[in-house]
Amino acid sequence: MTGASVEGPPVVVLDEIDSTNAEARRRAEAGQAGPVWIVGLRQTAGRGRRGRAWETGDGNLAATLLLTTDKPPAEAAQVSFVAALAVADLLCAYVAERLVSLKWPNDPMVGGLKISGILVESGKSATGGLWLAVGVGVNLARKPIDSERPATALPTWRAEPPPSPVEAIEILAASFARWLDVWTRLGFPAIANAWTAKAHGLGEPCTARLSTETIEGIAEGLDHDGALRLRLADGQLRRITAGDVFFGAS
Repeated sequence: MTGASVEGPPVVVLDEIDSTNAEARRRAEAGQAGPVWIVGLRQTAGRGRRGRAWETGDGNLAATLLLTTDKPPAEAAQVSFVAALAVADLLCAYVAERLVSLKWPNDPMVGGLKISGILVESGKSATGGLWLAVGVGVNLARKPIDSERPATALPTWRAEPPPSPVEAIEILAASFARWLDVWTRLGFPAIANAWTAKAHGLGEPCTARLSTETIEGIAEGLDHDGALRLRLADGQLRRITAGDVFFGAS
């Protein structure tokens, strides 16, 4: 992305941690407001969406940004789209931009395969508002051994050695700061437009697995709040606010 330079928050690199999101939560509950990036070179108990285990793997990036916001919870959750755009910028630094896409709600992909996961958690801040823990995992060096969905890693797409987590976080943190500035100044529509430009599967048939049902339709795009608009066969429009979405073999 282009634009004015925005200085990012400090980065704390830990040799080993159970979970960078868990560490962010501990710091928030102890009264820290951030912003600060927490990077774990080895993560022993990583977590993904819906409580799933997240396998980090040696050489991969496990990082969490702790920050606070005055936005209401529903609006604060839009930070996941900010994170996805920042990860896309990181990936574009190492592979061809045409290979990078974003699948709703927050799966960065390379070559149509998942390469990153984003997990946002929140709670009441001791200083007022909400604390946010924006967790990011990126398969810099290797893909998971045991993955429920097809996954990939950077070495599949480039001949050069992958970046180290410390190198990668510098790019990610700077890009995140720029997109966070866009969100703050211009609101979610600017984020939604940028996300849509990299969207995977829009206009294609997809299956949405929700907590109580599974529905099929055509993905039309993002709604004003980040929900996915899904057009059903009978013409009805459904807003998908939470769930898993599958396009073809994704």
